[in-house]
Amino acid sequence: MRRTILKTFSASLAALALGGLSGSAIAQAKPVELTFYYPVAVGGPVTKIINDLVADFEKDHPNIKVKPVYAGTYQDSVVKALTAAKAGTPPQLAVLAAADVFTLIDEDAVVPIDSIANTPADKQWLDGFYPALMLNSRVNGHTWGVPFQRSTIVMYWNKDMFREAGLDPDRAPANWAELASDAQKLTKRDASGNVTQWGIKVPSVGFPYWLFQAFTTPAGIELMNPSGTKTFLNAPQAVESLQYWVDLATKYKAMPTGAIEWGTTPKDFLEKKAAIIYTTTGNLTNIRTNATFPFGVGKMPAKVRGGSPTGGGNFYVFKKTSPEEKQAAMTFIKWATSPERAAQFGIDTGYVAVTPAAWETPAMKQYVQKVPAAAVARDQLAVSVAEFSTHDNQRVTKALNDALQAALTGTKLPKQALDDAQREADRILRPYAR
Repeated sequence: MRRTILKTFSASLAALALGGLSGSAIAQAKPVELTFYYPVAVGGPVTKIINDLVADFEKDHPNIKVKPVYAGTYQDSVVKALTAAKAGTPPQLAVLAAADVFTLIDEDAVVPIDSIANTPADKQWLDGFYPALMLNSRVNGHTWGVPFQRSTIVMYWNKDMFREAGLDPDRAPANWAELASDAQKLTKRDASGNVTQWGIKVPSVGFPYWLFQAFTTPAGIELMNPSGTKTFLNAPQAVESLQYWVDLATKYKAMPTGAIEWGTTPKDFLEKKAAIIYTTTGNLTNIRTNATFPFGVGKMPAKVRGGSPTGGGNFYVFKKTSPEEKQAAMTFIKWATSPERAAQFGIDTGYVAVTPAAWETPAMKQYVQKVPAAAVARDQLAVSVAEFSTHDNQRVTKALNDALQAALTGTKLPKQALDDAQREADRILRPYAR
């Protein structure tokens, strides 16, 4: 009988062990599922590119499933992500505006990337991105965002129109004086005085604060401090910058007065309604694919220096996710920012490949040889500054955007508009400035 009891007990242990192993095997077989919020802010087939990227990742990592959710503009995306986080159902992973880093931290919505990726190899990986792209990624000694869909502002110009105007088609305006002069020569009017071709279009609806930095950066002023607690919106160089932007329309009459839409500016360029436009390098592939004329891509014209703000989106990992989900998110982020993947994303979209290593891949070297314009935004990173970003960023940015609109539509003088914006920014940031 004792033998029977021992045999039964041993069988029970074996069954329990087998059940435990089976449970473990089942748990391992079940993939980790990630919801991935992604903004769609520029032209071109970005959703297809991301869908293909995710499909390739899942082939390489069958134990991780990624579900992209296209959340609209950057502004829409951060609102949706924070709303979901407050409801207890955040995405595990998102690409959101690099400039929204302070808001995401203040809302306690995301975790520092270096709290998950904390090995010496991880530190080396995080130090491998272009320094300019990390200016909106690192706060208070921690890395909160990983550069992915990143950009600078560049100038596109129609070479045929330059040639017809007696300008060198292979040389972009190098400074503010040349830009104003060239834009005047490129503006065409019919016998009745109606404009048939604008010299330049700089969009003022969509991301006006960002385009403003295309003037303030060359003028030698940064609009906020690195800790996001103070702004310098009405500094003399900022007022001078806004005055110049207004003057392109009112004094030089080379740009339409009033509002110019972000989304239609590349379309106007492609339809030959404007000889020069300012927009993101992320529109390069869209313009390359659809332009029926030769065009150039140039850096921002200088005033006292060159340079552009960086822009675009970073990867963020949300706080209310399991350890397994955080690790799966990091696996995806590292994979997507590997040199080969970052290079291919840059080639497919026109965004800046985010690491020097990506530019050393055979695919990128071949692409730059074929499309030298692709290297313009990369080269501009050497003199680029952080995108405008503060605590309570949406409200502060709205105050600045409203001021820019008021000046560009003629309802306020540039100094008055920026004085008002600075006053409002001071009020909003007072709790953070202590």
